[in-house]
Amino acid sequence: MVNVADANDYISANCIDIEDWTDADEAKKQRIVNVASRTLTVKYPTYTIPDAAVYEFANVLAVVFNDTNRLAQHGITGFTLDKVGSFDYKDSSVSGPDHDLSKLIPRVATALIGAENGVNPLLRKVGRLIP
Repeated sequence: MVNVADANDYISANCIDIEDWTDADEAKKQRIVNVASRTLTVKYPTYTIPDAAVYEFANVLAVVFNDTNRLAQHGITGFTLDKVGSFDYKDSSVSGPDHDLSKLIPRVATALIGAENGVNPLLRKVGRLIP
């Protein structure tokens, strides 16, 4: 079962950019793990979701929902700190409360799900082929 302690261990050992994860408080980490797990389960309901896939996705969500990116999600396009610097945001990858978070699932998480289930969930059937 996924949990924050195991997520901390996994992310520290296996992910490159971990600052947003490590900077989050325990309650936020728990929410992120919950959302990552739920999103993967809804996206791939017939597959077993390995804990590692949840943790990879959780680390991505920690970046997307860090304090700085939250400003962009709330419509702020930029701000200036007197004599320090100016910060401008590109379009947010997440906008609005009903955004489809499954679009943020990293390929490594999908590959882990595929390996666990012996399938390639990236392959999609697109209708019937006619000879």
